[in-house]
Amino acid sequence: MDCIITRQNFHAGLTAVSAGIPTKTTLPVLSNILFDAVSDGVWMIGTDLDVVIKKWIPAEVKAPGDLTAPGKKLQEIVKELPDKMVGMKSRGDQLELSCGKSNFKLNGIPSHEFPTLPEMDFSSAWKVKGEDLHSLIKNTSFAVSTEESRPILNGVLWEIRDGQMRMVATNGHRLARMGVPAKVEGAPNQDFIVPPLALQQVQRLFDRSDDIEVSNSGNHLGFRTKDTEVYTRLIDGTYPNYEQVLPKDNDKVAVVNKSELAASLRRMAVVASDQTKRIRMSFTKSDQGEGSVHLSVLTPDLGEGSDEMELISYEGEGLEIGFNATYFLEVLRYMPTESVQMAFSAPEKAATIVPDYQNKEKKAEDYICLVMPLRLID
Repeated sequence: MDCIITRQNFHAGLTAVSAGIPTKTTLPVLSNILFDAVSDGVWMIGTDLDVVIKKWIPAEVKAPGDLTAPGKKLQEIVKELPDKMVGMKSRGDQLELSCGKSNFKLNGIPSHEFPTLPEMDFSSAWKVKGEDLHSLIKNTSFAVSTEESRPILNGVLWEIRDGQMRMVATNGHRLARMGVPAKVEGAPNQDFIVPPLALQQVQRLFDRSDDIEVSNSGNHLGFRTKDTEVYTRLIDGTYPNYEQVLPKDNDKVAVVNKSELAASLRRMAVVASDQTKRIRMSFTKSDQGEGSVHLSVLTPDLGEGSDEMELISYEGEGLEIGFNATYFLEVLRYMPTESVQMAFSAPEKAATIVPDYQNKEKKAEDYICLVMPLRLID
């Protein structure tokens, strides 16, 4: 392998691929990036065995070839090089770099020791707008479970149906579901359970303006544009029927300013129990029809706190309900509107939170979050 690359392109490629390299691994080759020099450029490839990242960068290739070399160290070196052309050459199992008067030799590992990559067939791929994927990933993946007891909940459910794409994530205590109208030509009517780390790489490496090709081959899903590819292993199994847990009869509805509620929750969370983060929310309506919510927290070994704020509107009877402040704040963070609509039915039933669209024409997204309550202790 013998080629010349601009430092800028080289560094951009290393930055893209290095994020897919595991920080700790018992397989030394996984700490390396595979370089595959072809006629008009170089493919850089990194993997942690679950997710594969491939990045193509243009280069003047004098001699094709391949070799793996330490990814993080290369990224650090190239970051510090002057803005000149970089020569990259393999000699045996060593990678030689030259830039101006700087020269480096790094010990590599032969390419045949690099893991075999999944074979992705893009001949029957379908196209998805980057903007749609970005919205779905950002607004749902935060709710996935990190516990290993239910592996199926460690993934994000991606549903594709005629004219509709939807993603759902839950950890059993909170749930986020978003759907967008999407004309996805050639896509199967199918569900995929995708690891959130793979979706984060998709979000990081592809632009909102991209048209992304997607393909399903066996238990792998592949995403690609002309110079970037991400492959991921899918999670096997059947996702729980989340529709059953979405309440249909929440008749107490509060509309509240999102930032004001978030600020109040953060204040109360300071005094809340480190284990449960339990805060109490009491919704009331005055004789004049004005609604308010009283927030309070009592932690025996620390102290107590209270706060109160007016609601934009409130419909229904009064209610006292407890929540994990952290879960509630996470949901609020991803709401796209300045005010949100919260709906409840009883202290032991799940609450739903949806954007409060002032302009009904803007309601293009079907977005709903759910938070399970905590039992209040008097």
